[in-house]
Amino acid sequence: MILDYITRIKSNIAIHTKIKATSILDGSYKSVFMGKSLNFEDLREYIPGDNIRDIDWKASSRSRMLLVKRYIAEKKHNIMIVFDSGVKMLADTDTGETKKDVAIFAGGTLAYLAYTNGDFVGSIYNIDGKMRFFPLRTRLYDIENFLSKYDKDVQSSKTSDLNKTLEYLLKNFRRKMVVFVVTDMKGASSVSEQVLKKLICQHDILFINIKDADLTGDRAYKVEKNRYLPKFVTMDKKLIKMEHDIKEKISLENEKKLKHHAIISIDINSKENIAMKITELLERHKYAGIR
Repeated sequence: MILDYITRIKSNIAIHTKIKATSILDGSYKSVFMGKSLNFEDLREYIPGDNIRDIDWKASSRSRMLLVKRYIAEKKHNIMIVFDSGVKMLADTDTGETKKDVAIFAGGTLAYLAYTNGDFVGSIYNIDGKMRFFPLRTRLYDIENFLSKYDKDVQSSKTSDLNKTLEYLLKNFRRKMVVFVVTDMKGASSVSEQVLKKLICQHDILFINIKDADLTGDRAYKVEKNRYLPKFVTMDKKLIKMEHDIKEKISLENEKKLKHHAIISIDINSKENIAMKITELLERHKYAGIR
Protein backbone atom coordinates (compact mmCIF):
# COMPACT_ATOMS: atom_id res chain seq x y z
CA MET A 1 0.00 0.00 0.00
CA ILE A 2 1.32 3.46 -0.96
CA LEU A 3 1.25 5.75 2.09
CA ASP A 4 -0.60 8.50 0.24
CA TYR A 5 -2.61 9.87 3.17
CA ILE A 6 0.39 9.83 5.51
CA THR A 7 2.55 11.61 2.92
CA ARG A 8 -0.05 14.38 2.50
CA ILE A 9 -0.48 14.74 6.27
CA LYS A 10 3.28 15.02 6.84
CA SER A 11 3.48 17.61 4.07
CA ASN A 12 0.59 19.58 5.58
CA ILE A 13 2.32 19.63 8.99
CA ALA A 14 5.59 20.80 7.44
CA ILE A 15 3.92 23.55 5.40
CA HIS A 16 1.67 24.98 8.08
CA THR A 17 3.84 24.57 11.18
CA LYS A 18 6.18 27.54 10.90
CA ILE A 19 8.68 26.27 13.47
CA LYS A 20 10.73 23.17 12.51
CA ALA A 21 8.30 20.71 10.95
CA THR A 22 6.68 18.80 13.84
CA SER A 23 8.63 20.26 16.77
CA ILE A 24 5.66 22.04 18.34
CA LEU A 25 3.27 19.14 17.91
CA ASP A 26 5.77 16.47 18.91
CA GLY A 27 6.83 18.31 22.06
CA SER A 28 3.24 18.98 23.09
CA TYR A 29 2.21 15.39 22.49
CA LYS A 30 5.03 13.90 24.56
CA SER A 31 4.60 16.36 27.42
CA VAL A 32 0.92 15.49 27.74
CA PHE A 33 0.96 11.70 27.57
CA MET A 34 4.46 10.43 28.39
CA GLY A 35 4.55 8.48 31.64
CA LYS A 36 0.95 9.19 32.54
CA SER A 37 0.13 5.69 33.75
CA LEU A 38 1.81 2.87 35.64
CA ASN A 39 1.78 -0.90 35.30
CA PHE A 40 2.10 -3.37 38.17
CA GLU A 41 5.47 -5.19 38.17
CA ASP A 42 5.93 -7.19 41.39
CA LEU A 43 5.84 -7.15 45.21
CA ARG A 44 8.60 -6.32 47.67
CA GLU A 45 8.89 -6.01 51.45
CA TYR A 46 7.64 -2.80 53.02
CA ILE A 47 10.26 -0.15 53.84
CA PRO A 48 9.47 2.70 56.26
CA GLY A 49 8.50 5.71 54.19
CA ASP A 50 6.61 3.71 51.53
CA ASN A 51 3.10 4.91 50.72
CA ILE A 52 0.68 2.80 52.77
CA ARG A 53 -1.76 2.84 49.84
CA ASP A 54 0.71 0.63 47.95
CA ILE A 55 0.49 -2.14 50.56
CA ASP A 56 -1.03 -5.35 49.22
CA TRP A 57 -2.95 -6.48 52.31
CA LYS A 58 -4.01 -9.88 50.92
CA ALA A 59 -0.48 -10.83 49.90
CA SER A 60 0.85 -9.49 53.22
CA SER A 61 -1.63 -11.66 55.12
CA ARG A 62 -0.54 -14.77 53.25
CA SER A 63 3.19 -14.13 53.67
CA ARG A 64 2.96 -12.73 57.23
CA MET A 65 5.05 -9.69 56.26
CA LEU A 66 4.10 -6.31 54.86
CA LEU A 67 4.41 -6.28 51.06
CA VAL A 68 4.02 -3.29 48.75
CA LYS A 69 3.25 -3.24 45.04
CA ARG A 70 5.94 -2.01 42.68
CA TYR A 71 5.02 -0.27 39.46
CA ILE A 72 6.81 0.61 36.25
CA ALA A 73 5.96 3.45 33.92
CA GLU A 74 3.92 2.43 30.94
CA LYS A 75 6.08 3.26 27.94
CA LYS A 76 3.41 3.04 25.29
CA HIS A 77 -0.05 4.56 25.20
CA ASN A 78 -3.24 3.44 23.52
CA ILE A 79 -4.56 6.13 21.19
CA MET A 80 -8.04 5.62 19.75
CA ILE A 81 -9.33 7.92 16.99
CA VAL A 82 -13.14 7.94 16.97
CA PHE A 83 -14.51 9.41 13.74
CA ASP A 84 -18.00 10.70 13.15
CA SER A 85 -19.38 9.75 9.74
CA GLY A 86 -22.55 9.79 7.68
CA VAL A 87 -23.49 12.03 4.77
CA LYS A 88 -23.21 15.14 6.96
CA MET A 89 -19.42 14.76 6.90
CA LEU A 90 -19.52 15.44 3.14
CA ALA A 91 -20.73 18.97 3.84
CA ASP A 92 -18.32 21.88 3.69
CA THR A 93 -16.64 23.97 6.35
CA ASP A 94 -16.70 27.75 5.93
CA THR A 95 -13.36 27.54 4.07
CA GLY A 96 -14.87 25.35 1.34
CA GLU A 97 -13.17 22.09 2.39
CA THR A 98 -15.28 19.02 3.15
CA LYS A 99 -15.61 18.11 6.82
CA LYS A 100 -14.54 14.59 5.88
CA ASP A 101 -11.18 15.79 4.53
CA VAL A 102 -10.53 18.02 7.55
CA ALA A 103 -11.46 15.09 9.84
CA ILE A 104 -9.01 12.79 8.01
CA PHE A 105 -6.18 15.29 8.35
CA ALA A 106 -6.97 15.98 12.03
CA GLY A 107 -7.22 12.29 12.98
CA GLY A 108 -4.27 11.43 10.73
CA THR A 109 -2.05 14.08 12.30
CA LEU A 110 -2.77 12.71 15.78
CA ALA A 111 -2.21 9.13 14.60
CA TYR A 112 1.10 10.07 12.98
CA LEU A 113 2.28 11.78 16.19
CA ALA A 114 1.37 8.67 18.18
CA TYR A 115 3.30 6.54 15.69
CA THR A 116 6.43 8.69 16.02
CA ASN A 117 6.17 8.34 19.80
CA GLY A 118 5.94 4.52 19.56
CA ASP A 119 2.35 4.41 20.78
CA PHE A 120 -0.44 2.08 19.72
CA VAL A 121 -3.04 3.65 17.42
CA GLY A 122 -6.48 2.41 16.43
CA SER A 123 -9.70 3.80 15.03
CA ILE A 124 -13.43 3.19 15.18
CA TYR A 125 -16.49 4.67 13.48
CA ASN A 126 -20.09 3.79 12.64
CA ILE A 127 -21.34 3.48 9.06
CA ASP A 128 -25.09 3.05 8.57
CA GLY A 129 -25.36 1.15 11.86
CA LYS A 130 -22.32 -1.08 11.25
CA MET A 131 -19.21 -0.68 13.36
CA ARG A 132 -15.82 -0.34 11.66
CA PHE A 133 -13.03 -1.16 14.09
CA PHE A 134 -9.28 -1.03 13.43
CA PRO A 135 -7.24 -2.58 16.29
CA LEU A 136 -4.46 -0.78 18.15
CA ARG A 137 -1.26 -1.11 16.13
CA THR A 138 2.14 0.59 15.81
CA ARG A 139 2.65 0.62 12.02
CA LEU A 140 2.17 3.42 9.48
CA TYR A 141 0.52 0.85 7.19
CA ASP A 142 -2.32 0.41 9.70
CA ILE A 143 -2.87 4.17 10.03
CA GLU A 144 -2.95 4.52 6.24
CA ASN A 145 -5.44 1.65 6.10
CA PHE A 146 -8.03 3.13 8.47
CA LEU A 147 -7.72 6.62 6.94
CA SER A 148 -8.31 5.31 3.41
CA LYS A 149 -11.19 3.06 4.54
CA TYR A 150 -12.83 5.95 6.40
CA ASP A 151 -12.53 8.16 3.32
CA LYS A 152 -14.24 5.57 1.10
CA ASP A 153 -16.88 4.59 3.67
CA VAL A 154 -18.03 8.15 4.33
CA GLN A 155 -18.50 8.82 0.62
CA SER A 156 -20.98 5.95 0.36
CA SER A 157 -22.67 6.24 3.77
CA LYS A 158 -25.93 7.88 4.78
CA THR A 159 -26.23 7.76 8.56
CA SER A 160 -24.03 7.59 11.64
CA ASP A 161 -24.58 7.36 15.38
CA LEU A 162 -21.65 8.74 17.37
CA ASN A 163 -23.31 8.00 20.70
CA LYS A 164 -23.62 4.29 19.81
CA THR A 165 -19.98 4.25 18.71
CA LEU A 166 -18.90 5.56 22.11
CA GLU A 167 -21.21 3.10 23.87
CA TYR A 168 -19.53 0.30 21.90
CA LEU A 169 -16.16 1.64 23.05
CA LEU A 170 -17.31 1.52 26.67
CA LYS A 171 -18.57 -2.05 26.46
CA ASN A 172 -15.66 -3.57 24.57
CA PHE A 173 -12.48 -1.80 25.75
CA ARG A 174 -11.30 -2.11 29.34
CA ARG A 175 -7.73 -0.92 28.88
CA LYS A 176 -7.10 2.76 29.48
CA MET A 177 -6.93 4.79 26.27
CA VAL A 178 -6.56 8.35 25.09
CA VAL A 179 -9.67 8.84 22.95
CA PHE A 180 -9.84 11.61 20.35
CA VAL A 181 -13.40 12.14 19.11
CA VAL A 182 -13.43 13.82 15.69
CA THR A 183 -16.95 15.07 15.02
CA ASP A 184 -19.03 18.15 14.26
CA MET A 185 -21.57 20.25 16.14
CA LYS A 186 -24.43 17.83 15.48
CA GLY A 187 -22.33 14.82 16.47
CA ALA A 188 -21.17 16.37 19.74
CA SER A 189 -24.77 17.28 20.55
CA SER A 190 -25.85 13.65 20.05
CA VAL A 191 -23.50 12.29 22.73
CA SER A 192 -25.38 11.74 26.00
CA GLU A 193 -24.31 12.96 29.42
CA GLN A 194 -24.46 9.36 30.68
CA VAL A 195 -21.97 8.15 28.06
CA LEU A 196 -19.57 11.03 28.74
CA LYS A 197 -19.73 10.40 32.49
CA LYS A 198 -18.76 6.75 32.01
CA LEU A 199 -16.08 7.51 29.44
CA ILE A 200 -14.12 9.94 31.61
CA CYS A 201 -13.96 7.36 34.40
CA GLN A 202 -12.16 4.94 32.12
CA HIS A 203 -10.30 7.00 29.50
CA ASP A 204 -8.84 10.39 28.65
CA ILE A 205 -11.31 12.04 26.25
CA LEU A 206 -10.66 14.97 23.91
CA PHE A 207 -13.05 16.40 21.30
CA ILE A 208 -12.24 17.90 17.90
CA ASN A 209 -15.19 19.77 16.40
CA ILE A 210 -15.15 20.26 12.60
CA LYS A 211 -17.08 23.47 11.99
CA ASP A 212 -19.94 23.65 9.51
CA ALA A 213 -20.34 26.27 6.80
CA ASP A 214 -23.42 28.46 7.01
CA LEU A 215 -26.30 27.40 4.76
CA THR A 216 -26.42 30.84 3.16
CA GLY A 217 -25.10 32.53 0.04
CA ASP A 218 -25.64 32.23 -3.69
CA ARG A 219 -24.88 28.50 -4.01
CA ALA A 220 -25.57 26.76 -0.70
CA TYR A 221 -25.75 22.98 -1.09
CA LYS A 222 -27.77 20.70 1.18
CA VAL A 223 -26.01 17.32 1.17
CA GLU A 224 -28.88 15.52 2.91
CA LYS A 225 -31.25 16.60 0.08
CA ASN A 226 -28.62 16.30 -2.69
CA ARG A 227 -29.52 19.67 -4.16
CA TYR A 228 -28.77 23.38 -4.01
CA LEU A 229 -31.03 25.49 -1.85
CA PRO A 230 -33.09 28.17 -3.63
CA LYS A 231 -31.86 31.75 -3.29
CA PHE A 232 -35.04 32.94 -1.57
CA VAL A 233 -34.05 30.64 1.32
CA THR A 234 -30.30 31.25 1.46
CA MET A 235 -30.51 35.04 1.02
CA ASP A 236 -33.38 35.66 3.45
CA LYS A 237 -32.05 37.81 6.32
CA LYS A 238 -34.51 36.41 8.87
CA LEU A 239 -33.56 32.82 8.01
CA ILE A 240 -29.86 33.70 8.12
CA LYS A 241 -30.26 35.15 11.63
CA MET A 242 -32.39 32.18 12.72
CA GLU A 243 -29.74 29.73 11.50
CA HIS A 244 -26.99 31.69 13.25
CA ASP A 245 -28.94 31.75 16.53
CA ILE A 246 -29.67 28.00 16.39
CA LYS A 247 -26.03 27.13 15.69
CA GLU A 248 -24.83 29.41 18.47
CA LYS A 249 -27.28 27.83 20.93
CA ILE A 250 -26.18 24.27 20.06
CA SER A 251 -22.52 25.28 20.20
CA LEU A 252 -22.93 26.80 23.67
CA GLU A 253 -24.82 23.73 24.90
CA ASN A 254 -22.05 21.45 23.60
CA GLU A 255 -19.38 23.59 25.24
CA LYS A 256 -21.25 23.58 28.55
CA LYS A 257 -21.73 19.79 28.42
CA LEU A 258 -18.07 19.06 27.72
CA LYS A 259 -16.85 21.54 30.34
CA HIS A 260 -19.13 19.93 32.91
CA HIS A 261 -17.20 16.70 32.42
CA ALA A 262 -13.82 18.48 32.22
CA ILE A 263 -13.39 17.45 28.57
CA ILE A 264 -11.16 19.69 26.47
CA SER A 265 -12.30 20.52 22.93
CA ILE A 266 -11.24 22.64 19.97
CA ASP A 267 -12.87 23.87 16.77
CA ILE A 268 -11.20 23.29 13.39
CA ASN A 269 -12.45 24.55 10.03
CA SER A 270 -9.46 23.98 7.73
CA LYS A 271 -6.54 21.65 7.09
CA GLU A 272 -4.34 24.73 7.19
CA ASN A 273 -4.81 25.36 10.92
CA ILE A 274 -4.78 21.73 12.09
CA ALA A 275 -1.18 21.78 13.39
CA MET A 276 -1.68 24.81 15.63
CA LYS A 277 -5.15 23.73 16.75
CA ILE A 278 -3.96 20.28 17.80
CA THR A 279 -1.06 21.90 19.65
CA GLU A 280 -3.63 24.05 21.47
CA LEU A 281 -5.75 20.98 22.31
CA LEU A 282 -2.80 19.06 23.76
CA GLU A 283 -1.50 22.04 25.75
CA ARG A 284 -4.93 22.78 27.23
CA HIS A 285 -5.35 19.11 28.15
CA LYS A 286 -1.99 19.09 29.90
CA TYR A 287 -2.67 22.19 32.00
CA ALA A 288 -6.22 21.10 32.82
CA GLY A 289 -4.64 18.39 34.98
CA ILE A 290 -6.93 15.64 33.73
CA ARG A 291 -5.89 12.36 35.34
